[in-house]
Amino acid sequence: MIDSIDSPYIHAANADNFKALVLANSNKGPVLVNFWSKKAGPCLRQYPVLDKIIHQFNGRMLLVNIDTEAEYKVGKEYSVTSVPTLKLFRNEKVIETLHGYQSETDLNRVLSQYIAKDSDQALADAIAEYTKGNHGKAYQMITDAIVGDPDNSQLPISLCKLLKHEQRYADALKLLASLPTEMHKLKEIIVLQDELSFLVIADKITDVEALIEIVSKNANDLLAKQQLSAFYVLNKEYATALQLLVDIMEIDKTYNDAYPRVAMLKIFNILGQDHELVAQFRASLRCYTH
Repeated sequence: MIDSIDSPYIHAANADNFKALVLANSNKGPVLVNFWSKKAGPCLRQYPVLDKIIHQFNGRMLLVNIDTEAEYKVGKEYSVTSVPTLKLFRNEKVIETLHGYQSETDLNRVLSQYIAKDSDQALADAIAEYTKGNHGKAYQMITDAIVGDPDNSQLPISLCKLLKHEQRYADALKLLASLPTEMHKLKEIIVLQDELSFLVIADKITDVEALIEIVSKNANDLLAKQQLSAFYVLNKEYATALQLLVDIMEIDKTYNDAYPRVAMLKIFNILGQDHELVAQFRASLRCYTH
């Protein structure tokens, strides 16, 4: 039963120990707080589901039960108006709230995304090897982890960043291209892929000052403008990069398979759609693409 707990992963809290059991522990890992009442049937049905899932997580998440009748003030402090209510804490903040009875499938789906995976530790070990200079071993460890947990997007992302660090841009792009379709929708992967595309172009620049001079003397040298815009993107001079792309569109909006338009959209992704430069240059993009 809820009020007779015998598990290292499950605790009963009150106003006096809430800070230690919930807030302090949430700095170490996720803590799920179950606000319940012995008078509510859904709470009694919910607990066996919670007990099963928490033990499946094997210590990677704690469950703390709060009897809202005995600890009314705690429930009120966290705006609990009905039971069962589940609140997930991480770093002393509520990061997820669930109201009412939750099936095992639904609860597992929500909570699993906050659980540290074995592959996360494998990644941490691989990064440690990389910092020691054991690059080949680190790559192999991450590759093995990907095989064991293909759904953990941080594994290929981290591998890609290591390749990027070593200026192996083509290899990094090839890795990203091989990822499942669903991963290509992730913001971090989209931005990483966009940054790499600019790195591939800028990597061909041998003399930036000479390139700037070429552009200043020959406004029709679109390749030079393309390379220079990539250079400015990587140096976070986004306004200058975007203006160069607009200049290319003014001369030839179809240049290199509509590269200026594609490049501008990539910069928008990097900046975020709410950035002031996105609003400013989106008008130019519409002007030259319609």
